[in-house]
Amino acid sequence: MIAGMNHFTILAEDERKTLDFYVGLLGLTEGPRPDLGFPGTWLYAGDSQAVLHVVFGRPMPSHRAGVIDHMAFSANDLKTVKARFDKAGLKYDLRRQAGAGTWQLFTFDPNGAKVELDFDPTESLD
Repeated sequence: MIAGMNHFTILAEDERKTLDFYVGLLGLTEGPRPDLGFPGTWLYAGDSQAVLHVVFGRPMPSHRAGVIDHMAFSANDLKTVKARFDKAGLKYDLRRQAGAGTWQLFTFDPNGAKVELDFDPTESLD
């Protein structure tokens, strides 16, 4: 019955820091969002697929992750992305997935949500 993943929704404590992370650093773009009666934005990967709904102005839960451990995005250009993280001074854990060899970069967004970026095994840091 399920045809694919539609989007994740996160609560954001600091709008500017959150958009700097997802739009400025990761390259998602803000796109159309209906008036839902509360502040927020939809972030898109490419032109047509909203992948992240960011909600502003709600109280943050005491346990930030809840039952969701992390969200993962397919990404490309590992070398450039790593350089962006290094330049911004952001902490991350970069590793190769056992077996498949997929590059996985794990980090936390400004709100405490764990984010995984997956890169093709053929990418190189050289």
